[in-house]
Amino acid sequence: MNGHEDEHRDERGDERGDGHVDGRGKQASTEAPADWPRLLSETAEACLAVLERGTDADWSRPAGGLEWSCRETLDHLALGLVGYAGLLIARPTDRFITLLASLDPQAPVSGCLEGIGIASKLLTTTVRGTGPEVRAWHPWGNSDPAGFAAMGIVELSMHTHDITQGLGLDWTPPEAASAAAVARLFPEAPEGHTAADTLLWSTGRTNLTGLPRRTSWQWYGAPR
Repeated sequence: MNGHEDEHRDERGDERGDGHVDGRGKQASTEAPADWPRLLSETAEACLAVLERGTDADWSRPAGGLEWSCRETLDHLALGLVGYAGLLIARPTDRFITLLASLDPQAPVSGCLEGIGIASKLLTTTVRGTGPEVRAWHPWGNSDPAGFAAMGIVELSMHTHDITQGLGLDWTPPEAASAAAVARLFPEAPEGHTAADTLLWSTGRTNLTGLPRRTSWQWYGAPR
């Protein structure tokens, strides 16, 4: 499977994924800080806009190359977004939070998308109101508000990509948000491609010219 590798292993026992790669790549960027709340909000809006076009489709189909269905992928997305907000609020140093968010299993897809919108706004508001000095646990490196915002952008982008593949919808992640998230979380990412394509390659969703599709990956959450 090419889905989200086991990042939430300690959050929910049935998460699935493959192994992770190690190492570090390029040095941290010296560019001006990104406006993370705005980029996260814009990503959520773009994702929800395309997903709302597919509410009448068959959401029991597999989401791209994942083992989850399109509908099950929304559950994972809600868990991650609310989890990142909760981590920034509780600020544990060695574990995930005790609050595990879920969507109503009886709700229609339109209602589930409302839940994703709520989860996205919870994370955006938390990032906006949290000082840059704050750190919280993450299995891929204890992170700061910018890191968790970037994680939210990646979660939204790659899983919307998965779902739109399953539903047969054409969609590309927002370029500006993709560029910021890749720079923050994937220091080893290659240059010379669109940021959206690089994000999808970094998360094992696609190949790039001259580069095969990745079969294992992880991001680096710790500030650099």
